[in-house]
Amino acid sequence: MNISQSFVSLWSFIKKHRFEIIGCVIVLALVAAIELYSGRSPLGPDGHFGWWDNNIWGSENSQRVADAYSFSHIIHGMIFYGFLWLVARRLPMKYRFLIAIIIEAGWELLENSPIIINRYREATIALGYVGDSVLNSTCDIVMAAIGFMIARYTKLWIIIAMIIVMEVGCLLWIRDNLTLNVIMLVSPSQTIKEWQGEGHM
Repeated sequence: MNISQSFVSLWSFIKKHRFEIIGCVIVLALVAAIELYSGRSPLGPDGHFGWWDNNIWGSENSQRVADAYSFSHIIHGMIFYGFLWLVARRLPMKYRFLIAIIIEAGWELLENSPIIINRYREATIALGYVGDSVLNSTCDIVMAAIGFMIARYTKLWIIIAMIIVMEVGCLLWIRDNLTLNVIMLVSPSQTIKEWQGEGHM
C-alpha cells in the first residue's frame, strides 16, 4: 500500500467514525478543562513533555503520554465494550463507544480527586502518588478508546488472550496490574503490598 492509498484509507476511517472521533475530542477537552480548573498540572511537576516512562516508582510515572499503567486503560476499553455489548447491544455502536469514553472520563476525574489520590497513597504501593498530569489523564482516555476499538474489530478469544498477556506481563514486569489495582483499592492486602514493594528494593 502506497502513501496515497494509506491516506485514502485513513480518510475513509475518519469519515466512517467521525461521530466517535468528535465525541471523543469533546470529552477530552472537557476533562482537560475540568482538571486544569481544579489545579492539575498540564505536564506534571517538572513541566516537561514526554512520550513514555516505565519507572512506576519515579516522579514521572502517570505524567507522560504513556506508562506501564496504559495497558490497564486499554483493558478498561475492552471491558467496557464487553459490558455494553451485554447490556446495550441494541444501542448503535457509536453511542456505546461514547458511553464507554464518558465512563472512562468519569473515572479519570475521580482518580485525580483528593479522595482517590489519598487512597492510593494509603493502600497501594503508590506512596508518592500526586495524581496524573492532564496530559496523562487525557491520554489514558485515549488508551481506553483504543481498547474499545480493538475489541470492536477483534474476535473474543483474541481479546481474552490480549487481556491475559497484558495482565500477566505487567504482573511480572512491575508487580502490578489492573486486577491487583482493583483489589488494593477495594480491599487492601498487606501481603500483596509488601510483595509489590520488594520490586523496588
